[in-house]
Amino acid sequence: MAERPAIADERCSTGVEGLDTVLAGGMPRDCFYLVQGDPGSGKTTLALQFLLEGKRRGERVFYITLSETNAELERVARSHGWSLDGIPMLELSAIESLLRPEGQTTVFHTSELELNSVTRLLLTETRKHEPRRVVFDSLSEFRLMAETPLRYRRQLLALKQEFARRQSTVLLLDDKMDTGAPGSDPHVLSLAHGVIEMQQLSPDYGKSRRRMRVQKMRGVPFREGYHDYLIEKGGIKLFPRQPVRSGVPELDNLLGGGLDRGTTTLIMGHAGTGKSTLALQYALELAKQGERSMLFAFDETAGIVLERASKLGLNLRAYLREGLVNLQQVDPAEISPGEFAHRILQSVRSGCRLVVVDTLNGYLNAMPGERFLNNQLHELSAYLNQQGVLTVFILAQHGLGSAAEAPVDLSYLADTVVNLRFFEVTGEVKKALSVIKKRSGPHERTIREFTLEAERGIRIGPPLREFRGVLTGTPEFQGAARQMMTHSDGER
Repeated sequence: MAERPAIADERCSTGVEGLDTVLAGGMPRDCFYLVQGDPGSGKTTLALQFLLEGKRRGERVFYITLSETNAELERVARSHGWSLDGIPMLELSAIESLLRPEGQTTVFHTSELELNSVTRLLLTETRKHEPRRVVFDSLSEFRLMAETPLRYRRQLLALKQEFARRQSTVLLLDDKMDTGAPGSDPHVLSLAHGVIEMQQLSPDYGKSRRRMRVQKMRGVPFREGYHDYLIEKGGIKLFPRQPVRSGVPELDNLLGGGLDRGTTTLIMGHAGTGKSTLALQYALELAKQGERSMLFAFDETAGIVLERASKLGLNLRAYLREGLVNLQQVDPAEISPGEFAHRILQSVRSGCRLVVVDTLNGYLNAMPGERFLNNQLHELSAYLNQQGVLTVFILAQHGLGSAAEAPVDLSYLADTVVNLRFFEVTGEVKKALSVIKKRSGPHERTIREFTLEAERGIRIGPPLREFRGVLTGTPEFQGAARQMMTHSDGER
């Protein structure tokens, strides 16, 4: 094979707005990638954008389609205002003409003959076009031809080796499968250099939502978790998760870098554990960056919130004067759910990037029944997520230790759940913080000590590894006293 001209950029741009950001510049070149997703999630659109970007950069491209016709691909392209001129395609009809059985005599199994013939044709056409970018659409048809897992894997491996020799970057499109692990085909997952998953979620009401995540990308950093995207005229537009940091490094580490915009967080715990202050910390950190927040206080007066913030050294008054933080005291007996939702919509339209509802217990008092509360909050959080707003709901629990209960279970609505609780050590009540879940990315699974100190605000200690049973409220301490945090008054 003749020496091919090297491309200076080691990364292959996907052509999808936002996806290159998630991939820290694009995909490594000359590798095998799997794009899997639900029907209608936009796999073909992503593939076309990938090839059109290559064409724009002067690279040779090639589209192999076993599931779509040229006419169908042209229709997709026209809907986005694209032209596929200059993109060579090999479609199923060309393969079928090669596989006509007339005049063929063989002792091989028909499926084996078909698969070998298809693979041979694909390799011949690849050598003819010498593409730098290839789309293979789709693996489901290829899998059906193989019939047995061994034959399927062998042919996939042959394709991978040939494309690697040709220095081609390949996208393999596939429908999402259930084979033990969610959406996984173990054969292609082990062979692929990277895996991109596309989802289309259809709620009981409201418009469908699409999200994408990079499940695997060997040897390069990428932004983990799910990222929302839209399919509109012009192609896919991805919205990478942008973490909102708290200004407390230990807390940000617990949350895998911070809370993601366009997600809903539930902070739950007993009264007095510091739930409201934790939410307020995010509002003040956003204010430092010139971004606006809206805090709705159902259970406390504005005066009490201001006094508590002042004692902790949090400069809430200054940001209230500047209009970067808006604090509204809400009387649940005098406001309807519709009016409350309208206030939130107004704040978002005016540029608010964080909404805090403190607490859901107070909001519950304004609702005629729990069933309606769930519906209202589902609609509200879905809207705020679509607007890229960070939403924080605060929920007070009743009881102590493992018997602690919330008046309503709304954890399923939240993308992130943060748990604050009391625990006892040598006759002293302390607080612990843990992250129960985070859908949009990784997080620490440790339990850490949490304190609020005058003039110092929030402090978070190292993981409580020497304890057993912290979440019960009465843990067994197996370490040394020096492992607890020292407070400003010198006590542990």
